[in-house]
Amino acid sequence: MAQVAALKDKGNAALEAKHYGDAIDYYTEAINLDPKNHVLYSNRSAAYAKAHIFDRALADANKTVEIKPDWSKGYSRKGTALAYLGRLDEAIATYTKGLEVDPNNAQLRQALKEVRARKVFSRGFPNPFNRVDLMAKLWSDPRTAALLRNPSYESKIRLLQSNPHLATDMLHDPEVLTTLSVLLGVDPDEGTESANTAPPKNVDLKEEFRKATTPKLAEIKELAKAEKEQGNEFYKKKAFEQAIEHYNKAIELDPTDITFYNNLAAVYFEQKDYDKCIKECEKAIDIGRANRADFKLIAKSFLRIGNAYKRLKDFHNAKTYYEKSMSEHRTPEIKTLLSDLEKIIREEERKAYINPELSEKEKEIGNDLFKKGEYATAVKHYTEAIKRNPEDAKLYSNRAACYTKLAAFDLGLKDCEKCVELDPKFIKGWIRKGHILQGMQQPSKAIAAFQKALEIDQNNAEAISGYRTCSIENASGSGDPEKIRQRAMADPEVQSILRDPAMRMILEQMQNDPRALQDHLKNPDIAAKIQKLLESGLIAIH
Repeated sequence: MAQVAALKDKGNAALEAKHYGDAIDYYTEAINLDPKNHVLYSNRSAAYAKAHIFDRALADANKTVEIKPDWSKGYSRKGTALAYLGRLDEAIATYTKGLEVDPNNAQLRQALKEVRARKVFSRGFPNPFNRVDLMAKLWSDPRTAALLRNPSYESKIRLLQSNPHLATDMLHDPEVLTTLSVLLGVDPDEGTESANTAPPKNVDLKEEFRKATTPKLAEIKELAKAEKEQGNEFYKKKAFEQAIEHYNKAIELDPTDITFYNNLAAVYFEQKDYDKCIKECEKAIDIGRANRADFKLIAKSFLRIGNAYKRLKDFHNAKTYYEKSMSEHRTPEIKTLLSDLEKIIREEERKAYINPELSEKEKEIGNDLFKKGEYATAVKHYTEAIKRNPEDAKLYSNRAACYTKLAAFDLGLKDCEKCVELDPKFIKGWIRKGHILQGMQQPSKAIAAFQKALEIDQNNAEAISGYRTCSIENASGSGDPEKIRQRAMADPEVQSILRDPAMRMILEQMQNDPRALQDHLKNPDIAAKIQKLLESGLIAIH
């Protein structure tokens, strides 16, 4: 099945990349589609073993052997899981069974040799590398005497003297196996004492070698946690170098805890070493995935990467990692950060788009189109010119002229207001605003705009003409109640006031009891609305 093969390939790639959690998920999905495929169980067993989930690795290995009992790799997977679980006799039996299936399998032979050597340790011998006559013993045997002529071998022996717990991790090394064979008087190939060497006497059989020389896993985790707590104390004091030292010790003791990597990344962030911070967070994510860490901790790693990219002004990468963090664990904090970052990105894009030279070209095209009467097309080019140079007040004035021609007075008024906001001394902006307000039948507001223009230039003919025309319109409508009402009702501000239920009630009170007005005028908001209605001519106070 093509889908199964594709999932298996994805699992293999994830396993190779040390993304063990993802590998397990891919193999599981493939097994659901093809539950009789022994290779899939074998691969998932390997992934579980890499992720230190040895009981599940053993279960999958058993299933592999059950489906395909004549396939040697199944016995290899099973033997590995049993060895990690400390079930050495069962591991030896499994490897032996595998060699019956495939007698020439070098991998099974080497694995069997290593497990037999580990079993020698489990008999309870004291640390063989701490014996007083160590070097004499090694020089006396031809097998190790030849090795001692190599300086690297002697360094290896010194290392095992000071760190005896490393011995079980180095059993795959032929030199270590040979050394143990000489020191303990055993032959790892057979798993029995050598005929030429008597077994050691006066051995302490009360405690296994591994227990005597290697701290228990729980103890190691406690030591790692203690190092982390010390690191936290130094971090709070901003003693970052000491904090780094303790976090690194915690990682050495327990490299499977995502928190240690996250804390180390936090130090690098505070030191403004953002590249190191990002790399440490990436490690944390890989470790967290492999060890099935809480998704909140993985989200924290993604969040810190996003923060680091934000400090580096790499806003698009920051956005990507904020989104990844939110996909792991959605919180108000990350939603706010993402929203704020998107605003920054939009603003950066807007700034990056600014180009006064291109803006000028667009304006010239808009001017030519305006002269030809192609106002809608001119608007498009003025809009582009504004995007390219949003601080140029004249561009808003030009677009407002187009909107006026198109009878889009509300848009034109908005552009005029932006124009005079950017340049209060730009007289054409005020004049254009006055004409638009005049067209919207708001002569009192138009008069105010023309007055602003005359403050800039009292001799401006267009401003004088507009002011006079609006004044006449205002005066001519003063005696005609219908015209007053029509003009007032055309004003959006008046419409809003009259739609307000509270204002309607106040107006009714004023009609029934004029003295109530004095109380209402004490409220500045209500006083401003009443003043507006007075100016429009809709109400009068006698």
